[in-house]
Amino acid sequence: METNKSENKPAETIHRPFAQTYFHGTKADLKIGDHIVIGTISNYGKRDKAKYIYLTATLDAAVWGAELALGEGRERIYLVEPIGDIEDDPNLTDKKFPGNPTKSYRSKHPFKIVGEITIWQSHPPEQIAAMKGGLTRLKEQGIEAIED
Repeated sequence: METNKSENKPAETIHRPFAQTYFHGTKADLKIGDHIVIGTISNYGKRDKAKYIYLTATLDAAVWGAELALGEGRERIYLVEPIGDIEDDPNLTDKKFPGNPTKSYRSKHPFKIVGEITIWQSHPPEQIAAMKGGLTRLKEQGIEAIED
């Protein structure tokens, strides 16, 4: 046990709450310390420059993000730390999943990459195909997956 040397009493234990963990699923090849920022080409929709960047507090939603991202790169899930304010993702919250059970958020402020999840379980191929099929049908109806 550590002691306070000036008074020879046991040092007081300080309990700190855990910080919320956030994930970002993508096919982009990024490094720890990099920042994800707005203004880059989006992984989704029309591939326009992103007006928002997205993160989630659930691993399952991040897996979907990696699996549904456009492009040819390897699916990746990064641990990210938001640098500024985040808000509920209106593409999911209360439109598709009332109350935000996916804990999906967006921001105009950067996210710092603080780690990468390298071992995770993909959804079954038929479930991914069904989700991609649903997104294709929505696109044919003029409904984009990401609405800014």
